[in-house]
Amino acid sequence: MKSTQKEFLKILSAYQIIIHKVNQIYFKSQMDKDDNFQEVVYQLWRSFPLLQNKSKPASWFYAVAINTSISKIRKDSRLKFCDKLPDTEETNPDELLERNENYQRLINALHELNEIDRSIMLLYMEGYSYDEIAEIVGTSNSNIGIKIHRLKNQLQKQFK
Repeated sequence: MKSTQKEFLKILSAYQIIIHKVNQIYFKSQMDKDDNFQEVVYQLWRSFPLLQNKSKPASWFYAVAINTSISKIRKDSRLKFCDKLPDTEETNPDELLERNENYQRLINALHELNEIDRSIMLLYMEGYSYDEIAEIVGTSNSNIGIKIHRLKNQLQKQFK
């Protein structure tokens, strides 16, 4: 195996969770998530030689995963819904049910946002700075701050 392939597989192994997070936000059916996962990996592989800053592959993964997901949604112009709750190892059934219900409510609320707003909130929830989000999404830092403030207010209203 070539060193480029080994390097790519090493980075993919370390950061593939990002693709799963993006898929969770954009797609409800497991089939769509699986299809998009493959497409994102393909796009990552295609653009791997162009990766300038290999010390920060997480931002690159988010950018490729988000853009690929948005392209798939626009191409398909439909979403299939699957109401599966995430697996977890919680022992208290009541706590588990409440956490899953709140998680599902959040996912459903995020599905109501447009593609860019979903991306912004995903990156915000992942702890990215406004500068990093602006770079990934392709907009200004101040615009990100305003959007996050408005989106948080919008989501809070939905949860009341």
